[in-house]
Amino acid sequence: MRNSCREKRRTVKKKEEKTAPYLPLELIIQILLWLPVKSLLRFKCVCKSWFSLISDTHFANSHFQITAKHSRRVLFMLNHVPTTLSLDFEALHCDNAVSEIPNPIPNFVEPPCDSLDTNSSSCRGFIFLHNDPDLFIWNPSTRVYKQIPLSPNDSNSFHCLYGFGYDQLRDDYLVVSVTCQELMDYPCLRFFSLRDNTWKELEAAHSPYVLYASDNIVGSLFNGAIHWLVVRGDIKRQVIIAFDLMDRKLLEMPFPDGFHHTTDNCNLWVFGEFLSLWAVDWANERVEIWVMNEYKVHSSWTKTLVLPIDGIYTLSFYPICSTKNGDIVGTDGDIKLLKYNDRGQLLEHGSFWDGPLPFGSQVTVYTESLLSLPGDNVQA
Repeated sequence: MRNSCREKRRTVKKKEEKTAPYLPLELIIQILLWLPVKSLLRFKCVCKSWFSLISDTHFANSHFQITAKHSRRVLFMLNHVPTTLSLDFEALHCDNAVSEIPNPIPNFVEPPCDSLDTNSSSCRGFIFLHNDPDLFIWNPSTRVYKQIPLSPNDSNSFHCLYGFGYDQLRDDYLVVSVTCQELMDYPCLRFFSLRDNTWKELEAAHSPYVLYASDNIVGSLFNGAIHWLVVRGDIKRQVIIAFDLMDRKLLEMPFPDGFHHTTDNCNLWVFGEFLSLWAVDWANERVEIWVMNEYKVHSSWTKTLVLPIDGIYTLSFYPICSTKNGDIVGTDGDIKLLKYNDRGQLLEHGSFWDGPLPFGSQVTVYTESLLSLPGDNVQA
């Protein structure tokens, strides 16, 4: 009996020696940090140590910092179609450039989510979804989502701007709500802290802002602030307002001089490393690109590009991102992607969806991440 036990222990020991890692842990970590999220989620099953490592918050942060530098994807949420498309726009012609993701919340696209539009509405791998009056935050890489409770005065959400961003100072994610309704008798600015799991009010003064373009209610995240296009009702002038996520203050910036488009024909986006405006000039069938070359400096606004949209079998062009070599990728508001170079020449256009007509789509750019949100998450 004793000999049998000794033999079993020797056998187990030999197996452990054979399966022991032959690479240093530091090297294994460096290799894993460069892998896509889909592979890392699979590798959680390899062993307990890998599960612990890949689930670690510091590993997730390091992985995101690397991924954000070299990989971004375009997310298409198709209206009335239970499918979401994720595209690697740096490699659109590769076999694995397009992947399908199940919609995160049952029946979320009925009615269509009309707020996830062509500006930036993602942060650190999370997508902010607004389907009046419901608010969700979703990580399409891990398929985890969280519903945000309704804010006070949620019955007035028709007049609200929304945004989502990360407060690096407090390690907190905020959902921001700005009410654009003159002569109201309740605070115009509120934010939901995911760390504290509560809504907080910041401004008690009456709002001077009016929202005219219902398609632009989700703000663009840039330089630690969320930006929206609004009209000041008291002076009848279009302005850009920005909520600084760390200072938690609302700022105001004027439109560029010589910019004559109304807010229902334009929107904000991030062009390379700059806050930018795009505007559709219907009369001349073109899209103008304006860039703020120095943040918060009004005189730095410059009209940098004019993109023709005639003769491409589409009614419009909405820029969503730029590639590493400066090409501009956008959508026609439906299921087509178009690409222009930095000289305004159309390079290519086409659809990556061959299913039923989705009656429009909502598009955003995001980076894959393993990050999780404070509080309880719900697995889709």
